[in-house]
Amino acid sequence: MPTVLYCHGFLSSPQSTKAVQVQQWLAQHRPLWHYVCPELSAHPSDAKATLQQLMKEFVRREEAVYCIGSSLGGYWATWLTEHYGIKSVLVNPAVAPHTRFQHFLGQTLKSYYSEQTYVLDHTDLQYLQACDCPVIRDSQCYCVLLQTGDETLDYRQAQVRYSGCKMLVEPGGSHSFDGFEDHLLGIIQFLEIPLA
Repeated sequence: MPTVLYCHGFLSSPQSTKAVQVQQWLAQHRPLWHYVCPELSAHPSDAKATLQQLMKEFVRREEAVYCIGSSLGGYWATWLTEHYGIKSVLVNPAVAPHTRFQHFLGQTLKSYYSEQTYVLDHTDLQYLQACDCPVIRDSQCYCVLLQTGDETLDYRQAQVRYSGCKMLVEPGGSHSFDGFEDHLLGIIQFLEIPLA
């Protein structure tokens, strides 16, 4: 049975609304599938190390993996897809986040779901930039869900980055992607389609 790897957004957690919705939907509709949502650090080197360790274990077990990533989690899902060839669904994904994070430098940042805090420095931004995948090599690996009302990210950047990929652009909405749960069946059906 495959594993769905959910990558949450910046300063978010496995307790985020969309992560919980995915977990609950799978428990009801794909009960034999596995679900994994690691706590991803705001420090990109730590987040990447966590994902690499998980993928190493999945590869060792010869386990099929699908990824769903939201916001910065969409950025990490892209990195996973480009390096491991897995299919991903991206929800309002961050594009080139290193260009937007300068205003976070030196600030104490707190997780939305815990007391965990982070302070980012220039090394974090450089590492984030080094993980960027500006060229999408296999568009069939991606399904991208965007809402034009995203108040945090400009959806048009993702439109350009993932042009040629399966894409849904809904008018209005928000960065949280309003009505996400209504798309879960379509998300899983996309992931189930074998790559050509």
